Amino acid sequence: QVQLVESGGGLVQPGGSLRLSCVVSGSVVSSLTMAWYRQAPGKERELVAAITSGAFTNYADSVKGRFSTSRDNAKNTVFLQMNSLKPEDTAVYYCKARSYESEYWGQGTQVTVSS
Repeated sequence: QVQLVESGGGLVQPGGSLRLSCVVSGSVVSSLTMAWYRQAPGKERELVAAITSGAFTNYADSVKGRFSTSRDNAKNTVFLQMNSLKPEDTAVYYCKARSYESEYWGQGTQVTVSS
C-alpha cells in the first residue's frame, strides 16, 4: 500500500521559485526510483525530473539548470525545487514512485506561473 502525498503547488510570478514535496508512505524512498511529471491543459503528461535509489538524477531539457530534485531519506520525502519559473511551466505536477514490480502516482498539485 504505497501512497504519495504532494504539496507545495500554487501561484507564482515569472522568475519566482516554488518547492514541491512528495511524502511516501508504505515504502522507503531510498529503495525507489522517484520522478516528477507535469501535464498542461491539452498536452500530454511529460517527465520533468527523476531520481534513482542511487541518487542519480536526470531532467527534461526544458527545465535543466532551473529545476532540481532531491530526497530526504529520514523524512521519506522527495522534493522538486523549481527556480526561474516561466509561464510555460504552468501545469499540474505529479509525483511518481516506481519499484521493480509496480508504479504509484500522487494526486497532482497545480503550479501556475503568471504575473
